[in-house]
Amino acid sequence: MPFFCYFREQFYPLDTPILQSNDLGLLRGYGLFDYFRTYNGIPFRFEDYWARFTNSAASLGLEVPLSEVGVRSILQRLYDLSEEREVAYRLLLTGGYAPDGLSVSQPNFIIRTEALPVDNPEGRKKGIKVIPYEYVRDLPYVKSTGYVHLIKMRTELKQESAADLLFYKNGLVSELTRSNIFIVRSGILITPSKDALRGITRKVVMEKAVGRYPVEERDITLAEVLAADEVFTTSTTKWVMPVTMVGDTKIGSGLPGPVTAELLAALENEFVAYGRSEIGSRKSAG
Repeated sequence: MPFFCYFREQFYPLDTPILQSNDLGLLRGYGLFDYFRTYNGIPFRFEDYWARFTNSAASLGLEVPLSEVGVRSILQRLYDLSEEREVAYRLLLTGGYAPDGLSVSQPNFIIRTEALPVDNPEGRKKGIKVIPYEYVRDLPYVKSTGYVHLIKMRTELKQESAADLLFYKNGLVSELTRSNIFIVRSGILITPSKDALRGITRKVVMEKAVGRYPVEERDITLAEVLAADEVFTTSTTKWVMPVTMVGDTKIGSGLPGPVTAELLAALENEFVAYGRSEIGSRKSAG
């Protein structure tokens, strides 16, 4: 599969070494990224991902060297080069090269195409287990490149047959390492209001809940999670993924619940339909 990346006005095969060793992303972990994918060949909700990416960059004091229009053009070129029906994209912005090891001069901006992540249909049918982990990310609204805790805990996750960590601090939950969390109590959908990344899939699920379920954004305690009727997590790769075990505690019946199933179906319908009108207009114009 011929995946490529863009860097400083050039396109390279994905395995091409392009960064120098004094990049601040390598030296200091000073960088951010965003990740999204296509449906029907169209980048899903790119305007939302781009807004989050540029807001994250501004929070770190980094200037994105390209406009949204320029990036869209590069995404299309990378998609064409891939010769794949669907791809994943990763935007990566670092502090750039720093001869003194500290100063930001010219940020490095890389855009990658990648193979789609391995799907987990079994997890959506049976649910996954997560492990409570006391931690809150620095700058939680920034999608930074720091995933130390996930990497460090991978062995324990495997030993516990768990899929992920559930972050909490002072009794309040925030998010998983790479996804948002929702709980369902008495037909009400509840998601943390702070210390969590503003996920795009989270946003879409909340839109789909309108007219179906009340939605609350507020503090959620770990005790509430353990006593919830249903728990699920959302992300680009997980979609709507039921959580049926938190540590040693079974959630609800121990099976995916009806609210989770309905919102997953609504999200899947969104994906199936996404970009169809745009594709049709392209064919008509051709």
